[in-house]
Amino acid sequence: MKIGFDMLLWTAHVQPEHWAILEDIKKTGYDGAEIPIFEGSPDHYAELGQRMARMGLQPSGIAIIPTVDMNPIGAEPAQRDAALRHIEWVIECTAAMGARQVAGPLHSTIGHFSGDGPTPQEREWGVQFHRAAGDIAKKHGVTIMLEAINRFECYFVNTMEDLAAHLDAVDHPNISGMYDTFHANIEEKNPVAAIGALGRHLSFVHISENDRGTPGRGHVDFKSTFKALRGAGFDGWMTIEAFGRALPPLAAATRVWRDFFPAPSQVYREGYKLIRDGWDAT
Repeated sequence: MKIGFDMLLWTAHVQPEHWAILEDIKKTGYDGAEIPIFEGSPDHYAELGQRMARMGLQPSGIAIIPTVDMNPIGAEPAQRDAALRHIEWVIECTAAMGARQVAGPLHSTIGHFSGDGPTPQEREWGVQFHRAAGDIAKKHGVTIMLEAINRFECYFVNTMEDLAAHLDAVDHPNISGMYDTFHANIEEKNPVAAIGALGRHLSFVHISENDRGTPGRGHVDFKSTFKALRGAGFDGWMTIEAFGRALPPLAAATRVWRDFFPAPSQVYREGYKLIRDGWDAT
């Protein structure tokens, strides 16, 4: 098992002013950092990956579908074409960084709603999109790890059962799934059932407290989560995802209106200890 930390706590675009943060993350004990891929060119990510390699940190990517004009399940062909161009750019940046995986709700436009659940046609468009995206990812040696997010943030894939059914239909080796403790806290009855529902598709885990703050200071049942992951034979990345008010657009999108921790260092230091001690004790 490896432990990572998501840089979205500070920025949507990691640059030289964030080197000291990455260095302290490494000093804390982390194996890697999750890098937002929201803007920039592959050259930028190649330089960042080289810098991280010198620090001894392994990179992974995190991305979203930001606008409705590139919605993978949009009714207009132009939307779906734009979504494929967007995911190709995400994959190219991921590969340039030296990362082998990129995670996130890369199945529909975040925050966009139709007023109903997904239609059979939208599900089919989603399958077509991910088969095509999987082929692109395979060429670059990258795996896309889809994230089910709660019903307040999307309507296409909300539960582990939803995600597993979609991944079964896609059936592509470079399209996999992830488990997020924040979203599961909203949508699932218990971690054992949820992780069991995702089954063979489980490839990655986000550790995130119920308030998006410091893991272990809320009410997510991490002890049961670690036990369920151990029982499922999971031995991959556990990456902490937390949000604050440093980025106003992200704070608005994630409904973060107040501070959940005195300093980011509390999140990554206590979070690391929670995972390391909790996993070793399971």
